[in-house]
Amino acid sequence: MNAREVALAVLRDVFPVEQPAIDRSAQESLDYRIRKSTLSDRDRAFATELAYGSIKMRRALDWYLRPYTGARDKPLPPTIAEILRLGVYEFAYTSAHEHATTNELVNLAKRYGHRGTAGVVNAVLRSFLRDKPGPPQREDFENEDEYLGVKYSFPTWVVRQWRACFGDERIEAILDASNAPAQSAVAINPAKTTLDAVGAWFVERGTTAVASEFARDSLLVGDASLARSGERDAAGAWWVQSESSAMPVDILNPQPGEAILDVCSGRGNKALQSAGRLGGEGSLTCIERDVRRSSTLERRLTDAGFSATIVTGDATELDLDRRFDRLLVDAPCSGIGVMGRHPEARWRKRADDGERLAQTQRALLDALTPRLYDGGSLVYAVCSTDPKETTEVVEWLLQTHNVQRGLIPANYEPLQTVDGDVLVPPGLGGRDGFFIARLERRA
Repeated sequence: MNAREVALAVLRDVFPVEQPAIDRSAQESLDYRIRKSTLSDRDRAFATELAYGSIKMRRALDWYLRPYTGARDKPLPPTIAEILRLGVYEFAYTSAHEHATTNELVNLAKRYGHRGTAGVVNAVLRSFLRDKPGPPQREDFENEDEYLGVKYSFPTWVVRQWRACFGDERIEAILDASNAPAQSAVAINPAKTTLDAVGAWFVERGTTAVASEFARDSLLVGDASLARSGERDAAGAWWVQSESSAMPVDILNPQPGEAILDVCSGRGNKALQSAGRLGGEGSLTCIERDVRRSSTLERRLTDAGFSATIVTGDATELDLDRRFDRLLVDAPCSGIGVMGRHPEARWRKRADDGERLAQTQRALLDALTPRLYDGGSLVYAVCSTDPKETTEVVEWLLQTHNVQRGLIPANYEPLQTVDGDVLVPPGLGGRDGFFIARLERRA
């Protein structure tokens, strides 16, 4: 397979036609397809750009293609439509060699179709190159949100939601930034290493490493692939974790000697952070309902030299017989804030995901908030910006439980809302969108 064929295979995996479909993310598909190929490093990077770009910009690509394919009596075969999207992505968003790109995509259309479909691909791409259509213009759409949705290739409901959250002035910058590569970051284990030592490791290998201005013990690094490959040899001294994902524990601020409860621990990035803050004094209890994730969590904590009580089960149904000083609820959510990191996510999520998941979030908080000591701290975090699962959940918690808003560290002021919670705009600064609230149990 060459780079364009690998990219086509990823598109077919992410947008399958045959049922039952395999639920595979773009990254999982790309890793699998590249592993089976013999592509050079340069061609791997090209295949990644083509696949991710064509997935992210799908709505915009279909808008470009509509004048050339919309009048057909029969819809194009799905694979041929994906080949056309690859071609238009190259022509509209990269510095493609027009002749070579067209020839290769026509050959792909012969391989996955027949001479007739190859002729359609040839005709459409040559017409597109002849016309050289410009980008979407405001006057071509019924309203501003439709225009921005096509220009930046997001569902219109996402544009409306982000406009409501962040305002007219920032909406276009957020949409634009969410299509750029996310900032890679790592968090360190202070029991094993230092920021300076890990930063030097990256710099020695030719990339940048800068301390986060928000999350303590986090480094922003310039090479995501180097971070992922280096994590395997770091043996728990550091791990890949986005800057926004590191903020909830930073805001929770566990102290040596305390009892910490980490709920929905997943693979354990935040549990590792909390254990590092305890410095071997105190206790960490983790709850994770997925058996495989729970096993991974246990292994990673052991590798990092930490001990914790790991409970596998549904946190809303467990009968905990003790109380805790600090509680982290990293709740299941719609993931609207991390759409930029997962290119297919914008096409799989639905506008009512937040409302549905808010019920789970309230159940978790309802079951676990009473487990706090009087004066204990609770941090509620979601990688979402949907008010249904952010501000509305916190307001419900304030009205139904004996808690009040707690203090957020001063360096988070640029990210704070008028209510005092932290709301990280997706995309800006390469960050994931996150919502974090800190509350304290009243005596």
